[in-house]
Amino acid sequence: MAESMQTGSFRWMKSINKSTILNVIRLHGPISRAEIAKMTTLTPPTVTNIVGELLESGVVLESELGESTGGRKPILLTINPSAFQVIGVYVSAHRVLGVVCDLNGKTVDEAEMSLSPQPTAESFLETVQEVIQQLEGGIKQRETPLLGIGVGMHGLVDSDRGISLFAPNLSLRNLPLRTFLEEHFRVPIWVENNVRAMVLAESWFGQGKGLDDFICVHVGSGVGAGIFSARSLVRGPSYTAGELGHIIIDSSGPHCGCGNTGCLEAFASGPAMERRARERLRAGAQSLLHERFEGRWEKVTGPVLTEAAREGDPFSKEILAETGRWLGIGLANLVNLLNPRRIILNGGVFDAGSLVLEPLENTVRERALSAPAEDVTIVVSDLGKKAGATGSATLVLQTLFQPQAED
Repeated sequence: MAESMQTGSFRWMKSINKSTILNVIRLHGPISRAEIAKMTTLTPPTVTNIVGELLESGVVLESELGESTGGRKPILLTINPSAFQVIGVYVSAHRVLGVVCDLNGKTVDEAEMSLSPQPTAESFLETVQEVIQQLEGGIKQRETPLLGIGVGMHGLVDSDRGISLFAPNLSLRNLPLRTFLEEHFRVPIWVENNVRAMVLAESWFGQGKGLDDFICVHVGSGVGAGIFSARSLVRGPSYTAGELGHIIIDSSGPHCGCGNTGCLEAFASGPAMERRARERLRAGAQSLLHERFEGRWEKVTGPVLTEAAREGDPFSKEILAETGRWLGIGLANLVNLLNPRRIILNGGVFDAGSLVLEPLENTVRERALSAPAEDVTIVVSDLGKKAGATGSATLVLQTLFQPQAED
């Protein structure tokens, strides 16, 4: 798998006409050459010539014969998903998850490593590099060319230069992710905010597929949103579009990691929910958790609260309901401001199901303007914990199949 083969193949395939034809085959295959010409407005000879090149490269395959319209049955074309593989890396505050995907976005392999608390820039980059090296080893064994690597990084990301500007939960700034990874792996690299990477995953493979606009909201160590409008990611000139966790919902509220007070993240993130529960337990709140932990409140986590709530613990139910109501206030602001058709939720807190979702949805209905509240649907992602890594891999696929997305 020579460097020239990987880089050259990518540049060769991502020309406008080749990508246009590839995308039509991806979306509508099996499809004939004549149908491609009709859908793309390219001339039949142009389609035939480009398809010939794609067949020769192995990225497109001929499949079964189509229905005849009076003459010879047309030969149908499909994408060869195993022609190339891509790597997607999702970086949260605590872990690095990487996946290998084929050209259909199907996960072929995965690797994961934990991040040490407050890592140095060097140790952080080494962890990301090691996860990718594990995945690259499997790709080499399968003798499949690696097309590129996408990285979804938490915090503020300059996607144009491939730099992590500020990762607040890691206390790291100005990490040259693209330059570092290009030097080590010699393939094209894309870097994006991790929630915006989730947006791409939802747009291609999840509950945003086929929609022109929607918003993803991820709740984990922080609270972030990714905005998809007119079938494009919204980043903002300072790359801060979607910082939902830092809207102020109570100016006299608790301190937030950003340095402000009263941010949504300080009320509704996973750590905020756990902190609120531990403080009340220390103050003597009645709960079956007293019997289980006997003062070892550091063991009271989100999954513990969810389990206790399902067992009927009123205290745990109320902690989860409060989190749902705080999130509902944040989403009501989004609904009023941006009028989205759909909001897709992702994060461990939503494992609690209706215990969080019911108060969240009730709050949106109560606090958002009636017209946009009636238009929006709120759903939980069905892509699970791989949404971010799959979205990071989609950064590569998007540039292959839809090169205009770079503009």
